[in-house]
Amino acid sequence: MFAKKTMEELDRKSAEEMGLAQKNPIIIILDDVRSMQNVGAIFRTADAFAAEAIYLCGYTPTPPHRDIHKTALGATETVQWQHYADTASAINAAKEKGYRIYSVEQTHNSSTLQDIEACKNNPIALIFGNEVNGVSDEALSQSEQCIEIPQWGSKHSLNISVSVGVVVWDLVAKMNR
Repeated sequence: MFAKKTMEELDRKSAEEMGLAQKNPIIIILDDVRSMQNVGAIFRTADAFAAEAIYLCGYTPTPPHRDIHKTALGATETVQWQHYADTASAINAAKEKGYRIYSVEQTHNSSTLQDIEACKNNPIALIFGNEVNGVSDEALSQSEQCIEIPQWGSKHSLNISVSVGVVVWDLVAKMNR
């Protein structure tokens, strides 16, 4: 028999405790993402996996906004974020902090997610692109590696918020082994 855990049993951190908690060395860079609901869902994923930060680039919407809040459910208060006028500036900021730059995109010579190694000593910045056009060519040119999520169905892409969840979960799991 299964019974749901109570809120006390889940032992969730407060916003203040999350601010002080150790984070996984992952920065999520959003390259001209247009949907506020996607941005909110990505904040929630970043909180769930204790990602270091989210960099919102170009016309990617920023908090506070009710449509972001609707899916973030308070994660905009627990995840560090910063807006950059362009993705190149965000990439440079991540590089200056010692992060390796990976784009999540289907490209020639991309590596499948399961082949990517991750450990806490090698921080990673992940670029996720626009819902229609994907990661920009400029951002791809600044990436050390491209990661592709294997798919076996008839569709050739996932919603960006789903992609963020899949990739960040996989890398955090590898970092915490």
